[in-house]
Amino acid sequence: MFLSRLKLPVIVLAFLLALTGCGNNQPEAQGGNAKSASPSATAPASEAAGGSAATTVSAAPERRIVSTTVAITQILDKLEADLVGIPTSAKTLPVRYAGVTKVGNPMSPDMELVKSLKPTDVLSVTTLQYELEPVFEAAKIDATFLDLTSLAKMQEEITKLGEKFGKQEQAAELVGGYDAKLSEIQAAVAGKKAPTVLILLGVPGSYLVATEHSYIGDLVRLLGGVNIVQGEKVEFLASNTEYLQRSNPDVILRAAHGMPEEVVKMFDEEFKKNDIWKHFSAVRNGRVYDLEEALFGTTANIAADEAMEALLPMLYP
Repeated sequence: MFLSRLKLPVIVLAFLLALTGCGNNQPEAQGGNAKSASPSATAPASEAAGGSAATTVSAAPERRIVSTTVAITQILDKLEADLVGIPTSAKTLPVRYAGVTKVGNPMSPDMELVKSLKPTDVLSVTTLQYELEPVFEAAKIDATFLDLTSLAKMQEEITKLGEKFGKQEQAAELVGGYDAKLSEIQAAVAGKKAPTVLILLGVPGSYLVATEHSYIGDLVRLLGGVNIVQGEKVEFLASNTEYLQRSNPDVILRAAHGMPEEVVKMFDEEFKKNDIWKHFSAVRNGRVYDLEEALFGTTANIAADEAMEALLPMLYP
């Protein structure tokens, strides 16, 4: 067997996500854009004016949402939802949530801080569920894990969030925008020869091969590209350059994560020192592309339409 089956190693995933959550870990004052409506009954205007009220109207229960990843936070910003907690990250978060309490990096949220916010909803992603679900359960926090492993699954989650938080109109507009962009691009490539593609996911010191079950692999598939790795059920596999060279892809995509500049240098050194890469037609033909981390994350994100636009000339020059 040329490729050994394995899940993305926990140590690599932990390192990657810890980096995305780096920054100031000091808790900020609670508040931000979180609304503090009281759930107590409110009296109709007629009663306030001195009349008697036949019915007491109860205010809708307040949603206190904690988002623990950058991708989810960006989605909720597009849905115009208020939050009481956001992840700690070196990445720029939406202005809407300036001043909202930061609860720690996505891989290890501060459970005591999360609990102190008295959340009604705590959101994470399925790629972290194996590691985080027992931690949330131990802290007696009911967390929801969103599936962002593909464009379609992200769209499903956006629709569910819209229904849950009363943001159906915003959700429909966001989902519809991705459908429109995909239809536009698929029409543009209709009838063209499908390129074969190798996707490498690099983190400092190593790299893996991404299958069509990864987010980037899903985008390639949607645009008509054929992943050279077929028949696998996992998102990532260990690399075997001899097997990859025999597959001889038309295009090589290199996704750098964690420390992008360092990883690109690692890729450049690997392609220069390892003689086998010179035999790839993609290398000989200059069809090796480094993907921008902001557009091509390990999970789907709101930049999916921009990512598809960026992929188009790489796959169909």
